[in-house]
Amino acid sequence: MKIYGLIGKNIDYSFSRSYFKKKFEVEGIAAEYRNFDLDNIEEFKNVLRTNPVPSGLNVTIPYKQEIMRFLDQMDPVAAEIGAVNTIKFEKDGSLTGYNTDHYGFTESLRPNLKPPHTAALILGTGGASKAVAFSLAQLKIPYSFVSRNAGANSYSYQDLTEELITSHPIIINCTPLGTYPAIEKAPKIPFDGITPAHLIFDLIYNPAVTRFMELAAANGAVTLNGYRMLELQAENAWKIWNTL
Repeated sequence: MKIYGLIGKNIDYSFSRSYFKKKFEVEGIAAEYRNFDLDNIEEFKNVLRTNPVPSGLNVTIPYKQEIMRFLDQMDPVAAEIGAVNTIKFEKDGSLTGYNTDHYGFTESLRPNLKPPHTAALILGTGGASKAVAFSLAQLKIPYSFVSRNAGANSYSYQDLTEELITSHPIIINCTPLGTYPAIEKAPKIPFDGITPAHLIFDLIYNPAVTRFMELAAANGAVTLNGYRMLELQAENAWKIWNTL
């Protein structure tokens, strides 16, 4: 039986295990998907030593960047993004890092794009935000990051004004704020700047409607959660594991 799994921290809630379990049952695939919940990335070595060699792994928060130093090679797109969410175990025993987040994000965003969607704000600067930035660049949509501290192409949350929010009709939450169980939390932005022209994308999928989405929808914005993105990136990972 083939073993697949997820590397992350505090991942009992994970989409991936339930998604692949159902996939294996429906498609009659003899495989198992396990969660490898690590307190720190150094424990990744133990995963490889104390378990059957996996056929493929996904990687989630907070290890999408830290995992890279354990890999033997990187797919060029993952190297450009600077984050990995998919690991392929090659026939020679080496590990290759891929990024399927950018594909999942692009293909879930693209059908919802309208002419007003000409600039974006990316909330957060972690591994997922890097894939989002890559996708926006591919779509030729200018973007800026928002983080706790301002920097190159980056606003701080204190910098945000209603006018700045209004002038960026796409806003993507790449932070974990609002994830179950702390569902009352949301990124602190001037929601009065949100308009019906806005497209709000929250990468969180649990809950399906986050507080961030609720506050934006109250001002007429179109809102999306991260569930479709996860489905698409998972199927792309499955393809990498089994056909490349």
